[in-house]
Amino acid sequence: MSRQSLAKAHQKIQELAWEPQYHEPYMKYGTDYTFRKASKKDPLKQVLRSYFPMEEEKDNRVYGAQDGAIRGNMFRQVQERWLEWQKLFLSIIPLPEISAARSMPMLFQAVPNPELHNGQAIQMIDEVRHSTIQQNLKRLYMNNYIDPAGFNNSLRGFQGDYCGTIGRQFAEGFITGDAITAASIYLTIVAETAFTNTLFVAMPAEAAANGDYLLPTVFHSVQSDESRHISNGYATLLMALSDEDNRLLLERDLRYAWWNNHRVVDAAIGTFIEYGTKDRRKDRESYAEMWRRWIYDDYYRSYLVPLEKYGLTIPHDLVEESWKQIWEKGYVHEVAQFFATGWLANYWRIDAMTDKDFEWFEYKYPGWYDKYGKWWENYSRLATPNGHHPIVAENVDYAYPHRCWTCMVPCLVREDMVMQEVDGQWRTYCHEMCRWTDAEAFRPVYQGRETPNMGRLVGHREWETLYHGWNWADVVTDMGFVRDDGNTMTAQPHLNLDPKKMWTLDHLRRMPPLQSPNVLLNEMSDAERQAFAADYVRQGPAGRPAPADA
Repeated sequence: MSRQSLAKAHQKIQELAWEPQYHEPYMKYGTDYTFRKASKKDPLKQVLRSYFPMEEEKDNRVYGAQDGAIRGNMFRQVQERWLEWQKLFLSIIPLPEISAARSMPMLFQAVPNPELHNGQAIQMIDEVRHSTIQQNLKRLYMNNYIDPAGFNNSLRGFQGDYCGTIGRQFAEGFITGDAITAASIYLTIVAETAFTNTLFVAMPAEAAANGDYLLPTVFHSVQSDESRHISNGYATLLMALSDEDNRLLLERDLRYAWWNNHRVVDAAIGTFIEYGTKDRRKDRESYAEMWRRWIYDDYYRSYLVPLEKYGLTIPHDLVEESWKQIWEKGYVHEVAQFFATGWLANYWRIDAMTDKDFEWFEYKYPGWYDKYGKWWENYSRLATPNGHHPIVAENVDYAYPHRCWTCMVPCLVREDMVMQEVDGQWRTYCHEMCRWTDAEAFRPVYQGRETPNMGRLVGHREWETLYHGWNWADVVTDMGFVRDDGNTMTAQPHLNLDPKKMWTLDHLRRMPPLQSPNVLLNEMSDAERQAFAADYVRQGPAGRPAPADA
């Protein structure tokens, strides 16, 4: 098929577009952006008759590799520590894919460009395909891995899980609020162009290092579609830049999208890569090194900074702050510690760190042991039931954190916590940027301009608040994270499947009830709340309570 015929086909597709004259279209997914002066170009010009043979070839390779993995018994050779974390990862990742698929039709009306509608339709098919092969990968793990518990019900359970709710708010950001903010700036321009580098490139490398050759096969097949999605986002961005009225909204959305992606993707992928691996070669890149290469150099310096030539203010300060969070403030390590603290409210097993892990962390992140080493030693000491509670209810020099209302990752870097009363409720935020997002950006008026299509961060957002006052055994039962015997928990703080070493609901019934920090915050007097905030920002690192003499 010649290139010329493809170009003609692409031109013909545009001629099939029309605007209905027989009624006033209902703008279901509105936007505050305008495209009055926008030129209309599709930089990629993909058409279906070239798209489907390409995807068929990629699918054949994926399913061929899966067949080879079964015949070669790959599943019994993968590191258990790694595959346990995949129970979380592979339960979350199909939702962002499906949300991305659902977001593309939102752009059909919001972006008046028949050329781009073709690219958006193809992206929608891409996203459904991605979700399908990812769920099929999880099914293979479930059928062949030594411990399928957690894989079998994770798609139902992650939406209400201690950790999974963070991923849910991230994915639903693609389909809520202003259509351009959600489906274009947040999804295609930041999430796909920047953060899929660590998600679909860096993480598969770590999978292979742990004996998992299927995840790289599946996720590289996904990543190879991202160039098309990036083109959709870039074309929409250039259209928006043509209209001066959009500049304020673009700069707002770049700040929101960058920061929320950083908070969620770095929290999740950073933890999977650093704490899910057994590969402790000193010459292996740390997550911080990968982030510097894939996001800072490849996205920020080569994609984001050049947008300044269009007069757009780039959020340089947030990029530098994100790097500071990862390198200086231990953001990924704080998140991993939090995930492990609440191991009992998850549906996978979280392995303790060993001396070999300690040595690697200290080599890659000098000073790591002084901050986190003792806590992980306590985690290992308390891993099997022996008359004590799970670590969350034991005194291990750790103050349980408040959730961030916006990104839902807790306020783990304690010095950055801020709080504000919004819509009649006191809320805590992990950083000033998350406060700004909820209290200023997601509002019907932004800097004097009406923005009625912007969403709101409302509803039952915090996991702890859903279960305030519940016994932990009832919480785990309600979430369905119990094995087939009806008493042994799916989650464990170790990888030992000996029934005598495993925690049960009976152990949890002895624990004090779960308390929601946000409920308690709203029950405080103003003076108590002020004292609480002052104490909180003096806490840490590694969640340590504030010094008594400070």
